[in-house]
Amino acid sequence: MIRNYFKIAWRNLARSKTYAAINIGGLTAGMTVAMLIGLWIYDECSYNKYHSNYPRIARIMQQQTLNGEVNTGSNVPAPLFKELQNNFEADFSHVVITSWLQRHVLAYRGSSFTKPGNFMSAGAAEMLSLKMIKGSASGLKDPATILLSASTAKAVFKHADPLDKMMKINKDLDVKVVGVYRDIPYNSEFHELAFIAPFDLFVSSTDWVKEAVKNSEWGNSSFQILVQLSKDNHLASVANKIRDIKLRNADENELKFKPQILLQPMSRWHLYSEWINGHNVGGRIQFVWLFGVIGVFVLLLACINFMNLSTARSQKRAKEVGIRKAIGSMRMQLVGQLFSESFLVVLIAFCISLVLARLVLPTFNAVADKQMLIPWQDPVFLVSGLAFGLLTGLVAGSYPALYLSSFQPVKALKGKWTPLGLRATLPRKILVVLQFTVSITLIIGTVIVYKQILHAKNRPVGYNRQGLVTMLVNGQDIHQHFDAVLDDLVKTGSVTSLATSAMPPTEVFSANVGFDWKGKDPGLQSKFATIGISHDFGKTVGWEFRAGRDFSKTFSSDSAGFVVNESAVKFMGFGGKDLNTVIGETITWDGKPFKIIGVIKDMIMESPFEPVKKSIFFIHPQGGRFITARLRPGAGASAALTNMETVFKKYTPDSPFNYQFVDQEYALKFAAEERISKLAAVFSALAILISCLGLFGIASFTAEQRTKEIGIRKVLGASVANLWQLLSTDFVILVAVSCLLAMPIAWYVMHSWLEKYAYHTRISGWIFAAACLGTLAITLVTVSYQAIRTAMLNPVKSLQGE
Repeated sequence: MIRNYFKIAWRNLARSKTYAAINIGGLTAGMTVAMLIGLWIYDECSYNKYHSNYPRIARIMQQQTLNGEVNTGSNVPAPLFKELQNNFEADFSHVVITSWLQRHVLAYRGSSFTKPGNFMSAGAAEMLSLKMIKGSASGLKDPATILLSASTAKAVFKHADPLDKMMKINKDLDVKVVGVYRDIPYNSEFHELAFIAPFDLFVSSTDWVKEAVKNSEWGNSSFQILVQLSKDNHLASVANKIRDIKLRNADENELKFKPQILLQPMSRWHLYSEWINGHNVGGRIQFVWLFGVIGVFVLLLACINFMNLSTARSQKRAKEVGIRKAIGSMRMQLVGQLFSESFLVVLIAFCISLVLARLVLPTFNAVADKQMLIPWQDPVFLVSGLAFGLLTGLVAGSYPALYLSSFQPVKALKGKWTPLGLRATLPRKILVVLQFTVSITLIIGTVIVYKQILHAKNRPVGYNRQGLVTMLVNGQDIHQHFDAVLDDLVKTGSVTSLATSAMPPTEVFSANVGFDWKGKDPGLQSKFATIGISHDFGKTVGWEFRAGRDFSKTFSSDSAGFVVNESAVKFMGFGGKDLNTVIGETITWDGKPFKIIGVIKDMIMESPFEPVKKSIFFIHPQGGRFITARLRPGAGASAALTNMETVFKKYTPDSPFNYQFVDQEYALKFAAEERISKLAAVFSALAILISCLGLFGIASFTAEQRTKEIGIRKVLGASVANLWQLLSTDFVILVAVSCLLAMPIAWYVMHSWLEKYAYHTRISGWIFAAACLGTLAITLVTVSYQAIRTAMLNPVKSLQGE
């Protein structure tokens, strides 16, 4: 019986090739989108699960209250590590202190490579359950050792065995390779971890770290701490125990910030990373929900097409249903027959969509910044795919099967049954309105996301990004010969200026407290971004001054001077409208006086969607690890970089020449929003395509049903324009209703989305008008082909059967 069902279903498809193609094409597009989004959601939700201790790993976080606002971050003080180790040993299997991921130079026998890595205390590899290929993770207990990822080991040692080989970190730290671990997958927080070195090595080789550990500096929150809970403990109870550790140990300066220690489980690191005023408000989980809803709706649009075309063509199936019922078919048998047709269409569409998903997955990965693969051999995937296909078939076929099987055989066989009444057409109209409401909402949302990106990109950045290059340098070779390096670079004609800084122009690594000034409210808590620079930094990046001057080597007093941004001046309450009155004001930092010598426009160094931090620039006595160069205008970038590499290699031959263009680094700050915009644009286009496919099918069937009516109207004098209007009006009205429904929905959703950005665009009325008019135009184009084709038929042929 089932075999006969499918045989009849195949014949029906073969008999109506156009409608079959529309149904299969729409379902293929919808299922492909749903598959890709499903893979993306699975990848997001499986983040960090590579680590087998995933359920019990957490990171220590710290909350501090500043002027009534609670700030939450994963940066914590070094003494907390020993406190947790010594006093809470029963609560944790592992407690690991770690530096932040940074790029370092790894050197071996004259070859050098710049790789990202961390300095971590013993137990890190075991806690992260790294898959060791060679050696042992326990080797990190020796401070002069290193673990390498498989790809890093291959890059450095080629085909030689790396175990027990000696190499250098940053030119001056000798370490022995004690282990090689398998590369960590891309969907892990640690996927960039090319090497792990002992934290004790970091302490012994870095003065400020040594001071922070030796002096138990509770006010220096420059580290990370990861923990693994022991099996008999629960996160909530342990978090309650350690909450007030810093309150019990910190000095008076720290106590006024009311510090609290938190535990955030690894399961929430990726999807719930955003905190506002002490509350975990979400993060990427909103994208999971967003794309999940889009995937469901796009697939639903394709299912609606199937429902609409099946019910629209029900008159052709009426006599078939009547005959089957007259000869004894039960309604459930008819339902089974009709469902078999929907399952056959879904099966064909599912097979095609699998092929399409495989073909477009590389492009989708590039846009979504993923490294996903289709898990063909995973039984869960196969079962999920089967369930997905069955569910789609049930959704798509349910309404047509129930609708068609409800026909009364007597009326159907006598020809008295008609599908043109309101009762028959109203459900189809509702479904069409739903389709276009979803499509228009997606279009409006896509345009607003793109407008928000442009709004942030057009925001004044306070300096000139074009022609700026930054380099991370390790060691003191460049700093010791800085003037000679600059002189050689200028002679090449490629560079006009050079400067050092503690951080690149596109990042802020440190913020400090302990500032005081005349007229400061005693209850005001101050925290400023503090950026150490060389004298020519402002000249190199192109600061825009509002008052005062830049640092100068001519004035030795500038070593005790500050250049501040407008946000800092506003916060301190200096100057009013005349910023020149700020010049010469004294700010004390931990009791040491500094004079303000200049005020610059706010320089965007972090997110262009957020307010600029209150920033203070000062002369760094030892220079920073970052060098920024201004390329000479008109000099070719390729030739300039070649000349720079030659000069740098002259003074630091053992270090690789690595650089980043500042404008490209700044552009990366828009990456997340641009990915949303591109994906939403693709999904919106597919939603419109699927909706128009359905509209085209319904318009074709409607025109076919009204062929004789059109012939009579032409005989009575109706023009082609009159007939086109007659056949198009109903569809235009449905899309217009969709526009009226989509506009408030889109406004509410996008207004809520924009509110999370402190610096955001306005929602303009032209976006709604353009989306609606564009959709109406597409609708007219879709419907007009069939309307005009039918209107131009010879009425003699249309009426020859009468």
